[in-house]
Amino acid sequence: MIHQAFTRHPASVGESYGQHLRHASAFGLRMILGGIACLVHGLLPFLFVKTGSRQIESLHGRMVVNRSKLPAPLDFVI
Repeated sequence: MIHQAFTRHPASVGESYGQHLRHASAFGLRMILGGIACLVHGLLPFLFVKTGSRQIESLHGRMVVNRSKLPAPLDFVI
C-alpha cells in the first residue's frame, strides 16, 4: 500500500520513483532560479529581461510536449 503511494504517479508518466525524484527536483530548482531572476528583474528591469519567459518555455517543452510523446498507458484490466 505505501509502495503504491510512491510509485503510482511516477509510473503513470513512464518513470521510476528515482527518475521522477530526479526530474521533479531539477524542475523545482529551475523554477526557483527562474523565480529569483524574475524578482531581480522586477527591481532592476535591465537584468534578466527574457530569463523568466525562457525558463517557462523550456520547462513547458520538457514537461508537456515531451510527455505527450509517451505512449498512452493501458487503462483496463483483463
